[in-house]
Amino acid sequence: MQALTLDEAKQFLRQARKGRFYAVYVVALGVGLRRGEALGLRWDDVDLDIGVLRVRQALQRQKGEGLKLVPLKTQRSRRTIRLPENLVKVLKEHRAEQAAERLAAGSAWNNPHGLVFTTHIGTAIEPENLYLHFRAVCDAAGIRRVRLHDLRHTCATILLAQGVDTRTASAGRGPGGAGL
Repeated sequence: MQALTLDEAKQFLRQARKGRFYAVYVVALGVGLRRGEALGLRWDDVDLDIGVLRVRQALQRQKGEGLKLVPLKTQRSRRTIRLPENLVKVLKEHRAEQAAERLAAGSAWNNPHGLVFTTHIGTAIEPENLYLHFRAVCDAAGIRRVRLHDLRHTCATILLAQGVDTRTASAGRGPGGAGL
């Protein structure tokens, strides 16, 4: 485990802001979602009016079956997370951008599950492509390369530094998230 420092996380997000996966990274850093949990997030799982996100499934590549939404491994992994105001704003902007992409794609749009994070034609994001993009953003931001999963650890580390208790921080449920 190698968490980013707060300065590195901010530098990473400044660089990521230039690309299409910015909102994915903000969610991962802000509330500590795993890659599959973030990519498996559906708009039905997000209530931006009251500011909550429900983690109910994950997106995974299944051998011979392609990308699939799968149940979470444990009941404890199913959780409801309060979203900080800055993350609600990012997700609202992302929803508007996705609506514009849907209009531009026309009949090519393909998002039957209502995924929050998709390609420009609505299909699920290949987890490996997100990882490759993540590495490129780390390099462009001039920060050390960590694993994509370490964004989850970064969230917990920042919450702990803010005085949030260990159990709450490990679930990414601090008051207002990691506050990036």
